[in-house]
Amino acid sequence: MDWGKFWDKNGIWFALGFMLLMMYSYSVSWLRADIGSGMDAVFSPLVDQFRIPFYILIVILSALTGLYTSIIYKYTLDYEKMTETQERFREFQTEYREAQLSQDEKKIRKLEAKKERLMREQLEMSQQQFKPMPYILVLTVPIFFWLLFRLNEIHTSITLPYTGTLELHAPAIWIIPAWMLWYFICSISLSQVIRKSLNIGGL
Repeated sequence: MDWGKFWDKNGIWFALGFMLLMMYSYSVSWLRADIGSGMDAVFSPLVDQFRIPFYILIVILSALTGLYTSIIYKYTLDYEKMTETQERFREFQTEYREAQLSQDEKKIRKLEAKKERLMREQLEMSQQQFKPMPYILVLTVPIFFWLLFRLNEIHTSITLPYTGTLELHAPAIWIIPAWMLWYFICSISLSQVIRKSLNIGGL
């Protein structure tokens, strides 16, 4: 089987289905607990032996997540092609706007035909960005399950901007707990640096 063609036709649906399955797994308490306790054999020394504060541990894990996510994106997506497509689309938008301002109907009709092709390319690139998601989720979900498993045993607090000092498992924004908000803040920030160092975008 040509897996490249299979992905082009079915990949987005496979990725979306897998994402929904992973999201559903959060609601299965026994599965969450079993995977969390299994991961505890790997990560427990960081807490029990090295005595790393839990909020620092979240920084470490978010950096790890950012690293493997960036590496997966680097080797599953054609960033050169994506950059070229985005650049062509920006050039087209500038040219199309100029044609509209000058009311050049002939040029507008010509650009309309070009627009269809560019929109198809943009859609293909958007679909390709779903390709790494199953790999990323397979690695990330067990880490989240372990954090949830350990948070049942650990009572520690963290001070965040605008929210003040909260227990890690307490809601920080709506139903989002403080530990998850802290994880996302660290992950997004560190991922930008890692992606930049791997030359796949970033700050």
